[in-house]
Amino acid sequence: MRKLLFVISVALVFAALNYAIYEKEQVKARGETVFLELAPVDPRSLMQGDYMRLRYAIEQGHAEEAPAERGYMVVALDAAKVGTFNRFYTGGALAPNEKLLHYIRNYSQLQIVPDSFLFQEGHAKFYEQAKYGVFRFADNGSHVLVGLADAAMKEIRPE
Repeated sequence: MRKLLFVISVALVFAALNYAIYEKEQVKARGETVFLELAPVDPRSLMQGDYMRLRYAIEQGHAEEAPAERGYMVVALDAAKVGTFNRFYTGGALAPNEKLLHYIRNYSQLQIVPDSFLFQEGHAKFYEQAKYGVFRFADNGSHVLVGLADAAMKEIRPE
């Protein structure tokens, strides 16, 4: 009986993980593309290999206004799909050009996750000029970072 419960539990965990992966893949494939401007940060880590620590321009200057340690900010999209801070979400409907973005307040700073972008070793030179994080947003508000883009909003794809 214990063996059967163990097998069922493992199967449920695998099913849940696979469903979560499936959902993220659907957001990547069908989600609306949104660009978030990056703030400069050091792009290397000795422990993790090559990666870029991400800071977003919309994180800066709003931490004192944040109503909670964790919550959502409303990001307004311009015609080019670049998101800028609009307000903190307190409920209600969003305008068609608005998206919700989850934040965490750490001390006197806001943090948007993901805050790092991993890439293949030796590709740092391609990403040094990144100006935007490229996100895909689903209709339900979930989002995924899918890449980085240059100043012309062209997604960076190493050779």
